[in-house]
Amino acid sequence: MNKRSFLIAFGCHLLVAALILGYLIVSASSQGLSALDRERARRMLELVISDLKKNYYDTSFRGMNLDERFKIADEKIRNATSLGQVVGIIAQVMLELNDSHAYFIPPLQTTSADYGWQMQMIGDKCYVVAVKPGSDAEAKGLKPGDEIWSLDGIEPTRDNVWKLTYLYYTLRPRAGMRLVLQDPNGQQRELEVKARIRQRLSHIDFLREYNDLVREAEDADRFNRHRYVEIGEDLLIWKMPRFDLDEAGVDQMMAKVKKRKALILDLRSNGGGAVVTLTRLVGHFFDRDIKIADRKGRKEMKPMIAQTRGGDRVFTGKLVVLIDSRSGSASELLARVVQMEKRGAVIGDRTMGAVMESRLFPHETGAGSTIFFAASITDANLIMSDGKSLENVGVIPDELLLPTRSDLAAKRDPVMSRAARLVGVQIPPEKAGEMFPIEWRK
Repeated sequence: MNKRSFLIAFGCHLLVAALILGYLIVSASSQGLSALDRERARRMLELVISDLKKNYYDTSFRGMNLDERFKIADEKIRNATSLGQVVGIIAQVMLELNDSHAYFIPPLQTTSADYGWQMQMIGDKCYVVAVKPGSDAEAKGLKPGDEIWSLDGIEPTRDNVWKLTYLYYTLRPRAGMRLVLQDPNGQQRELEVKARIRQRLSHIDFLREYNDLVREAEDADRFNRHRYVEIGEDLLIWKMPRFDLDEAGVDQMMAKVKKRKALILDLRSNGGGAVVTLTRLVGHFFDRDIKIADRKGRKEMKPMIAQTRGGDRVFTGKLVVLIDSRSGSASELLARVVQMEKRGAVIGDRTMGAVMESRLFPHETGAGSTIFFAASITDANLIMSDGKSLENVGVIPDELLLPTRSDLAAKRDPVMSRAARLVGVQIPPEKAGEMFPIEWRK
């Protein structure tokens, strides 16, 4: 696997990482641990700790004593009774670093869960933002605009919502969850919402598993495709789900943008991606080279520089960047550069504050029946030209604009509507909300 640097915020990218690694299947988390399982788990822990020791950007490991932490985790694995516990033990070691880009990618579970709804922090409150047609969530009456007070007894906050995503989708998919909600009328209610569980094979059938993984990868590509709307010569709106284009792909999109007077770059829910995409895109907005950030790692590292595309290839029209609480990493860097260089307007909600640079370290263990897993290790902190890091801070937009409960319920997009007005185009919030409808995985 190519170990080039990534700027990946947590969220849905874990699924993509799993597919790239081509995981095989481990026993269900509810099953007991065999002696072989336990030894494999200890080996996984050992390799993850080794990755941290050799590559983590901070040699003090943010105050964590790795040797002591290894002993504690190893002892817990010796006493663990299920694979689910083992995965949690290893993941917890990484989570204790409180680093957005340092995490454990476990072997693929035998089950995956589709919960049929989406949540998001808007300001400091968590709301249901979408419900899948035909899901149990829809049948139980879950609606966009419902405020989530607790999820299985845990109050979602800006600090823990990404950990809840990690837990429910990656570490321990489950059959459902208990929600405590408040509707727009102030009525509180409690719901038990079931997930749609997909059972993968508990033994290896390579052809069937390979075909399933290919289908999942194709579905992920469709779900994360770049979309755009053209409004004559005045405006192009680019819905960019992640930074995953190569340089040629960026150039092709910007060739479309060049024909317009303005660009709205929608980075809402964009968790980040590849450095090459970020630097190429920034280079299209400036007539000079731009230093995005200094890299601070174990060794002296070159700064992250976006080279201008130069001449008539630079887009000189109006630029508005949209961000929200799920905009992370590369999205945050681009938005902050636009702010500091006064290149355009940034509107929406405060971003994730997940801005580090990391590398992916894939591993395998076992003979005969091989287990694949990986660790994402932060190898650089990124310091902006104002001398500050965005990690755990985020980008505060030039104009803080949040959709209301009624906007969510009616599928209106006041943020997009406002962005259009800033560049002289009138798009009603109702029409803006229809431009990029939420798409669900099959």
